[in-house]
Amino acid sequence: MNSSLPIRVGIIGLGAIGEGMTQVFTEHQSTEVVAVCDVVEERARQRATDLGNIFWTTNYQELVNHPELDLVYVAVPPVLHYPIVMDLLKTKKHILCEKPLANSLSEAKEMLEKAEEAGIVHAIHFPLSYINNMKELTARMESGYLGKLRRIELEMRFPEWPRKWQKNDWIASREQGGFVFEVAGHFVQIIQQLFGKITPIETELEYPEDPTSCEIGILAKLKLEDGTPILINGISQIPGLQEQSISLTMYGTKGTLSLVDLVKLYGGQLGQEFAEITIEKDMSFWEEFINQLVNAIEGKPSSMIDFHQGYEVQLILEALRTPRN
Repeated sequence: MNSSLPIRVGIIGLGAIGEGMTQVFTEHQSTEVVAVCDVVEERARQRATDLGNIFWTTNYQELVNHPELDLVYVAVPPVLHYPIVMDLLKTKKHILCEKPLANSLSEAKEMLEKAEEAGIVHAIHFPLSYINNMKELTARMESGYLGKLRRIELEMRFPEWPRKWQKNDWIASREQGGFVFEVAGHFVQIIQQLFGKITPIETELEYPEDPTSCEIGILAKLKLEDGTPILINGISQIPGLQEQSISLTMYGTKGTLSLVDLVKLYGGQLGQEFAEITIEKDMSFWEEFINQLVNAIEGKPSSMIDFHQGYEVQLILEALRTPRN
Protein backbone atom coordinates (compact mmCIF):
# COMPACT_ATOMS: atom_id res chain seq x y z
CA MET A 1 0.00 0.00 0.00
CA ASN A 2 0.99 3.67 -0.36
CA SER A 3 3.17 4.41 2.69
CA SER A 4 2.54 8.16 2.32
CA LEU A 5 -1.09 7.69 3.34
CA PRO A 6 -2.20 6.83 6.90
CA ILE A 7 -3.45 3.31 7.53
CA ARG A 8 -7.21 3.49 8.01
CA VAL A 9 -8.20 1.67 11.21
CA GLY A 10 -11.52 0.34 12.44
CA ILE A 11 -12.02 -0.60 16.11
CA ILE A 12 -14.45 -3.30 17.24
CA GLY A 13 -14.94 -3.07 21.00
CA LEU A 14 -14.52 0.08 23.09
CA GLY A 15 -14.00 -1.35 26.55
CA ALA A 16 -11.00 -0.44 28.70
CA ILE A 17 -8.42 -1.98 26.36
CA GLY A 18 -10.16 -1.02 23.12
CA GLU A 19 -10.55 2.57 24.27
CA GLY A 20 -6.89 2.77 25.22
CA MET A 21 -5.74 1.42 21.86
CA THR A 22 -8.09 3.79 20.04
CA GLN A 23 -6.11 6.62 21.61
CA VAL A 24 -2.81 4.95 20.64
CA PHE A 25 -3.88 4.65 17.00
CA THR A 26 -5.19 8.23 17.01
CA GLU A 27 -1.88 9.63 18.25
CA HIS A 28 0.35 7.67 15.87
CA GLN A 29 1.42 9.54 12.74
CA SER A 30 0.89 6.55 10.44
CA THR A 31 -2.60 5.46 11.49
CA GLU A 32 -6.04 7.06 11.47
CA VAL A 33 -9.14 5.71 13.23
CA VAL A 34 -12.01 6.09 10.77
CA ALA A 35 -14.66 3.73 12.22
CA VAL A 36 -15.66 2.37 15.63
CA CYS A 37 -18.09 -0.28 16.85
CA ASP A 38 -19.44 -1.15 20.27
CA VAL A 39 -22.61 -2.86 21.45
CA VAL A 40 -23.23 0.09 23.80
CA GLU A 41 -24.74 2.65 21.44
CA GLU A 42 -23.91 5.74 23.48
CA ARG A 43 -20.29 4.68 23.87
CA ALA A 44 -19.84 4.15 20.12
CA ARG A 45 -21.64 7.37 19.22
CA GLN A 46 -19.69 9.47 21.70
CA ARG A 47 -16.30 8.10 20.66
CA ALA A 48 -17.13 8.69 17.00
CA THR A 49 -18.08 12.28 17.84
CA ASP A 50 -14.87 12.80 19.79
CA LEU A 51 -12.87 11.59 16.78
CA GLY A 52 -14.48 14.06 14.38
CA ASN A 53 -17.84 12.44 13.61
CA ILE A 54 -16.38 9.30 12.07
CA PHE A 55 -18.43 6.23 11.15
CA TRP A 56 -19.89 4.30 14.10
CA THR A 57 -22.15 1.30 14.55
CA THR A 58 -23.35 -1.22 17.12
CA ASN A 59 -23.30 -4.04 14.54
CA TYR A 60 -19.82 -5.42 13.93
CA GLN A 61 -20.83 -6.74 10.50
CA GLU A 62 -21.27 -3.16 9.31
CA LEU A 63 -17.72 -2.31 10.31
CA VAL A 64 -16.36 -5.58 8.87
CA ASN A 65 -17.88 -4.64 5.51
CA HIS A 66 -16.81 -0.99 5.63
CA PRO A 67 -15.10 -0.41 2.25
CA GLU A 68 -12.52 2.15 3.42
CA LEU A 69 -10.59 0.25 6.09
CA ASP A 70 -7.10 -1.20 5.86
CA LEU A 71 -6.85 -2.66 9.37
CA VAL A 72 -9.37 -3.76 11.99
CA TYR A 73 -8.54 -4.10 15.68
CA VAL A 74 -10.68 -6.76 17.37
CA ALA A 75 -10.98 -5.79 21.04
CA VAL A 76 -13.91 -7.88 22.22
CA PRO A 77 -14.17 -10.75 24.75
CA PRO A 78 -12.36 -13.95 23.66
CA VAL A 79 -15.55 -15.87 22.87
CA LEU A 80 -16.23 -13.38 20.05
CA HIS A 81 -12.77 -13.41 18.46
CA TYR A 82 -13.45 -16.41 16.23
CA PRO A 83 -16.67 -15.27 14.50
CA ILE A 84 -15.44 -11.71 13.97
CA VAL A 85 -11.99 -12.67 12.70
CA MET A 86 -13.43 -15.31 10.37
CA ASP A 87 -15.80 -12.72 8.88
CA LEU A 88 -12.97 -10.21 8.52
CA LEU A 89 -10.81 -12.72 6.68
CA LYS A 90 -13.38 -12.87 3.90
CA THR A 91 -12.80 -9.15 3.26
CA LYS A 92 -8.97 -9.46 3.17
CA LYS A 93 -8.54 -6.64 5.67
CA HIS A 94 -5.48 -6.75 7.91
CA ILE A 95 -6.23 -7.76 11.51
CA LEU A 96 -4.93 -6.95 14.97
CA CYS A 97 -6.62 -9.32 17.42
CA GLU A 98 -6.67 -8.92 21.17
CA LYS A 99 -5.15 -11.76 23.18
CA PRO A 100 -5.74 -14.60 23.81
CA LEU A 101 -6.17 -15.45 20.13
CA ALA A 102 -9.39 -17.39 20.68
CA ASN A 103 -11.53 -19.08 23.30
CA SER A 104 -10.42 -22.59 22.37
CA LEU A 105 -7.50 -24.33 20.72
CA SER A 106 -9.59 -25.51 17.77
CA GLU A 107 -10.76 -21.95 17.07
CA ALA A 108 -7.20 -20.60 17.31
CA LYS A 109 -5.92 -23.25 14.89
CA GLU A 110 -8.57 -22.49 12.28
CA MET A 111 -8.04 -18.72 12.63
CA LEU A 112 -4.32 -19.16 11.98
CA GLU A 113 -4.84 -21.45 8.98
CA LYS A 114 -7.44 -19.17 7.35
CA ALA A 115 -5.38 -16.04 8.03
CA GLU A 116 -2.41 -17.62 6.28
CA GLU A 117 -4.61 -18.55 3.32
CA ALA A 118 -5.97 -14.98 3.14
CA GLY A 119 -2.48 -13.54 2.80
CA ILE A 120 -3.15 -10.64 5.16
CA VAL A 121 -1.21 -9.30 8.15
CA HIS A 122 -2.55 -11.16 11.19
CA ALA A 123 -1.18 -9.57 14.35
CA ILE A 124 -1.98 -10.28 17.97
CA HIS A 125 -1.81 -7.78 20.80
CA PHE A 126 1.25 -8.93 22.75
CA PRO A 127 3.11 -5.62 23.34
CA LEU A 128 5.56 -6.57 26.11
CA SER A 129 8.43 -7.23 23.68
CA TYR A 130 8.54 -3.51 22.92
CA ILE A 131 8.83 -2.29 26.52
CA ASN A 132 12.24 -0.75 27.23
CA ASN A 133 12.75 -2.97 30.26
CA MET A 134 12.06 -6.06 28.18
CA LYS A 135 14.51 -4.95 25.51
CA GLU A 136 17.19 -4.45 28.17
CA LEU A 137 16.43 -7.83 29.75
CA THR A 138 16.74 -9.50 26.34
CA ALA A 139 20.02 -7.75 25.56
CA ARG A 140 21.56 -8.76 28.89
CA MET A 141 20.40 -12.31 28.56
CA GLU A 142 21.83 -12.58 25.04
CA SER A 143 25.15 -11.16 26.27
CA GLY A 144 25.51 -14.04 28.74
CA TYR A 145 24.49 -12.09 31.85
CA LEU A 146 22.65 -15.09 33.30
CA GLY A 147 25.18 -17.77 32.48
CA LYS A 148 23.39 -21.11 32.20
CA LEU A 149 19.68 -20.71 32.85
CA ARG A 150 18.56 -22.70 35.90
CA ARG A 151 14.93 -21.73 36.46
CA ILE A 152 12.17 -19.31 35.39
CA GLU A 153 9.47 -18.18 37.81
CA LEU A 154 6.28 -16.21 37.12
CA GLU A 155 4.52 -14.85 40.21
CA MET A 156 1.16 -13.06 40.04
CA ARG A 157 -0.66 -11.49 43.02
CA PHE A 158 -4.01 -9.72 42.63
CA PRO A 159 -5.89 -8.18 45.59
CA GLU A 160 -9.08 -8.82 43.62
CA TRP A 161 -10.06 -10.19 40.25
CA PRO A 162 -11.40 -8.66 38.11
CA ARG A 163 -9.24 -5.61 38.73
CA LYS A 164 -10.97 -2.33 39.57
CA TRP A 165 -10.33 -0.81 36.15
CA GLN A 166 -11.62 -3.87 34.30
CA LYS A 167 -14.84 -4.87 36.01
CA ASN A 168 -17.06 -6.91 33.69
CA ASP A 169 -18.79 -10.27 33.66
CA TRP A 170 -16.76 -12.07 31.02
CA ILE A 171 -13.36 -11.44 32.59
CA ALA A 172 -14.63 -12.94 35.86
CA SER A 173 -16.05 -16.01 34.15
CA ARG A 174 -14.56 -19.48 34.00
CA GLU A 175 -15.46 -19.77 30.32
CA GLN A 176 -13.27 -16.95 29.00
CA GLY A 177 -11.83 -14.93 31.88
CA GLY A 178 -9.40 -15.27 34.77
CA PHE A 179 -5.86 -14.00 35.27
CA VAL A 180 -4.31 -17.12 33.71
CA PHE A 181 -6.01 -16.37 30.39
CA GLU A 182 -5.80 -12.58 30.68
CA VAL A 183 -2.34 -11.99 32.18
CA ALA A 184 -0.21 -15.15 32.12
CA GLY A 185 -0.44 -15.32 28.32
CA HIS A 186 1.74 -12.21 28.01
CA PHE A 187 4.54 -13.90 29.91
CA VAL A 188 4.13 -17.26 28.19
CA GLN A 189 4.65 -15.37 24.92
CA ILE A 190 7.80 -13.69 26.26
CA ILE A 191 9.26 -16.95 27.60
CA GLN A 192 8.67 -18.74 24.30
CA GLN A 193 10.13 -15.81 22.36
CA LEU A 194 13.29 -15.87 24.48
CA PHE A 195 13.76 -19.57 25.13
CA GLY A 196 11.63 -21.63 22.75
CA LYS A 197 8.74 -24.03 23.23
CA ILE A 198 7.25 -24.88 26.61
CA THR A 199 5.84 -28.19 27.81
CA PRO A 200 3.34 -28.21 30.72
CA ILE A 201 3.95 -30.88 33.38
CA GLU A 202 1.70 -30.24 36.38
CA THR A 203 -1.14 -27.79 36.99
CA GLU A 204 -3.20 -27.23 40.12
CA LEU A 205 -6.02 -24.69 39.98
CA GLU A 206 -8.00 -23.21 42.87
CA TYR A 207 -11.60 -22.22 42.17
CA PRO A 208 -14.27 -20.47 44.25
CA GLU A 209 -17.53 -22.22 45.11
CA ASP A 210 -19.39 -20.54 42.23
CA PRO A 211 -19.00 -22.99 39.30
CA THR A 212 -19.19 -20.16 36.75
CA SER A 213 -16.38 -18.06 38.27
CA CYS A 214 -12.77 -18.11 37.12
CA GLU A 215 -9.76 -19.45 39.02
CA ILE A 216 -8.48 -17.71 42.14
CA GLY A 217 -5.18 -19.58 42.28
CA ILE A 218 -2.72 -21.56 40.19
CA LEU A 219 0.40 -23.59 40.88
CA ALA A 220 1.99 -24.98 37.74
CA LYS A 221 5.23 -26.56 36.64
CA LEU A 222 6.36 -26.47 33.04
CA LYS A 223 9.68 -26.97 31.27
CA LEU A 224 11.65 -25.78 28.29
CA GLU A 225 12.80 -28.21 25.64
CA ASP A 226 16.18 -28.52 27.39
CA GLY A 227 14.44 -29.43 30.66
CA THR A 228 14.82 -26.05 32.41
CA PRO A 229 11.91 -25.77 34.88
CA ILE A 230 9.31 -22.99 34.77
CA LEU A 231 7.20 -22.36 37.86
CA ILE A 232 3.96 -20.37 37.87
CA ASN A 233 2.48 -19.22 41.18
CA GLY A 234 -0.63 -17.04 41.00
CA ILE A 235 -3.33 -16.04 43.44
CA SER A 236 -6.18 -13.51 43.64
CA GLN A 237 -8.74 -12.36 46.24
CA ILE A 238 -5.99 -11.63 48.79
CA PRO A 239 -7.09 -9.93 52.04
CA GLY A 240 -4.82 -7.07 53.06
CA LEU A 241 -3.03 -6.70 49.71
CA GLN A 242 -3.57 -3.23 48.24
CA GLU A 243 -1.72 -3.42 44.93
CA GLN A 244 -1.19 -6.16 42.38
CA SER A 245 2.31 -7.51 41.83
CA ILE A 246 3.61 -9.46 38.86
CA SER A 247 7.18 -10.64 38.38
CA LEU A 248 8.98 -12.75 35.80
CA THR A 249 12.34 -13.91 37.16
CA MET A 250 15.14 -15.82 35.45
CA TYR A 251 17.78 -17.50 37.61
CA GLY A 252 21.14 -18.41 36.05
CA THR A 253 24.51 -19.69 37.18
CA LYS A 254 26.09 -16.22 36.81
CA GLY A 255 23.20 -13.81 37.33
CA THR A 256 19.52 -13.15 38.02
CA LEU A 257 17.11 -10.92 36.10
CA SER A 258 13.57 -9.98 37.17
CA LEU A 259 10.94 -7.94 35.35
CA VAL A 260 8.69 -6.52 38.07
CA ASP A 261 5.26 -5.03 37.34
CA LEU A 262 6.50 -4.34 33.79
CA VAL A 263 7.96 -0.97 34.76
CA LYS A 264 11.02 -2.12 36.71
CA LEU A 265 13.93 -4.40 35.87
CA TYR A 266 16.13 -5.83 38.61
CA GLY A 267 19.35 -7.74 38.22
CA GLY A 268 22.50 -8.93 39.89
CA GLN A 269 25.47 -11.16 39.21
CA LEU A 270 27.79 -13.12 41.45
CA GLY A 271 29.27 -10.77 44.03
CA GLN A 272 26.82 -7.96 43.17
CA GLU A 273 23.78 -6.59 44.94
CA PHE A 274 20.43 -7.49 43.39
CA ALA A 275 19.16 -4.01 42.47
CA GLU A 276 17.03 -2.05 40.04
CA ILE A 277 18.65 -1.47 36.65
CA THR A 278 18.34 2.10 35.37
CA ILE A 279 17.29 2.17 31.73
CA GLU A 280 17.40 5.09 29.33
CA LYS A 281 13.97 5.56 27.84
CA ASP A 282 13.59 5.92 24.10
CA MET A 283 10.29 5.95 22.27
CA SER A 284 7.02 4.84 23.85
CA PHE A 285 6.52 1.10 23.60
CA TRP A 286 3.09 1.79 22.11
CA GLU A 287 4.73 3.81 19.37
CA GLU A 288 7.15 0.96 18.69
CA PHE A 289 4.29 -1.56 18.70
CA ILE A 290 2.36 0.42 16.08
CA ASN A 291 5.56 1.02 14.09
CA GLN A 292 6.06 -2.73 13.75
CA LEU A 293 2.41 -3.25 12.79
CA VAL A 294 2.65 -0.52 10.15
CA ASN A 295 5.90 -2.01 8.81
CA ALA A 296 4.22 -5.40 8.39
CA ILE A 297 1.28 -3.88 6.51
CA GLU A 298 3.61 -1.90 4.26
CA GLY A 299 5.67 -5.01 3.49
CA LYS A 300 8.75 -3.84 5.38
CA PRO A 301 10.81 -5.93 7.84
CA SER A 302 8.84 -6.25 11.06
CA SER A 303 9.02 -7.97 14.44
CA MET A 304 5.23 -8.00 14.73
CA ILE A 305 3.88 -10.91 16.75
CA ASP A 306 1.32 -12.80 14.69
CA PHE A 307 -1.24 -15.60 14.91
CA HIS A 308 1.54 -18.21 14.82
CA GLN A 309 2.82 -17.05 18.21
CA GLY A 310 -0.75 -16.55 19.35
CA TYR A 311 -1.51 -20.20 18.63
CA GLU A 312 1.64 -21.36 20.46
CA VAL A 313 0.56 -19.35 23.51
CA GLN A 314 -2.97 -20.76 23.25
CA LEU A 315 -1.55 -24.29 23.43
CA ILE A 316 -0.02 -23.49 26.83
CA LEU A 317 -2.99 -21.52 28.16
CA GLU A 318 -5.39 -24.35 27.40
CA ALA A 319 -3.04 -26.78 29.16
CA LEU A 320 -2.81 -24.49 32.19
CA ARG A 321 -6.60 -24.32 32.39
CA THR A 322 -6.76 -28.13 32.47
CA PRO A 323 -5.55 -29.47 35.85
CA ARG A 324 -2.92 -32.21 35.48
CA ASN A 325 -0.54 -34.04 37.78
